[in-house]
Amino acid sequence: MRTSPRRRTTALWGGLALLSIALPLATSPAPAVAHPARPGDSAGESVVGGSPTLSDVHPFVVALASKERFGADRSGQFCGGAVVAPGAVVTAAHCFSHDVLGGTWRELDDLKVVAGRTDLGTDAGQEVGIRDVWVDPAYDARTNANDLAVIRLDQDLPGHPAIPVAGPSDTAAFQEGTSATVYGWGDTSGRGSYSSQLRSAQVTVMPDESCAHAYPGSVAGTYLAPSMLCAGTSAGGHDACQGDSGGPLVAQGRLIGLVSWGTGCGDAGHPGVYTRVSAVADDIARFQ
Repeated sequence: MRTSPRRRTTALWGGLALLSIALPLATSPAPAVAHPARPGDSAGESVVGGSPTLSDVHPFVVALASKERFGADRSGQFCGGAVVAPGAVVTAAHCFSHDVLGGTWRELDDLKVVAGRTDLGTDAGQEVGIRDVWVDPAYDARTNANDLAVIRLDQDLPGHPAIPVAGPSDTAAFQEGTSATVYGWGDTSGRGSYSSQLRSAQVTVMPDESCAHAYPGSVAGTYLAPSMLCAGTSAGGHDACQGDSGGPLVAQGRLIGLVSWGTGCGDAGHPGVYTRVSAVADDIARFQ
């Protein structure tokens, strides 16, 4: 059982790509980041508790990758993202931290956004370079609040429809009890079983009160409702996990969250925590 939160990005250990990275937290070690996904609200029966799906069906789901940093396996994937405009992708700010990249993003010569690649073991789809990265200046690596980055691509992604972004008025999409779907290529078990195949899992948006109870500010992390939302199931079993950071959470055809952090993967009583996209919709709109 994990006692400290973990960001959900793919990390390195002894030069090998692993799926776990220490997450930023408020009063303790950073929360565990990324369970490091309209186009698509459908989900499989089971990421953790999920099932395989297709990039052709959900073309807004992309991977962030660097073989130089994370190895050639699985295309070098370490985080996910969502296309919000032909030349713009949103992801988690912590995906661009020094802990994850080992330096600045500009120091990785092969950092790419991979689109249209269901199976990361193939060369299908497109690999597009990065022109610039905007990290929310309000991002707090200690609490993981405002965990947002916007990637500007060096060319547009034709044929990859952008997913609409939920704004503050789209309350039905992120109110408690709403069914949502998370997408990613991360750990499928919480034990380092990374997926080469894109997967999706169905979760439910949970009340802020439940999220605050799960993450009250202990070693498990601090839930801050203005910039975060959480989703899962009461019994656990369906969740994002390491390697899914930055990937989209979708409800009612709109992007409502980005995989950010959590304790464990699919553990009962510890739902996944996501960047609340409606809180940063105006920032995202500047790049659309």
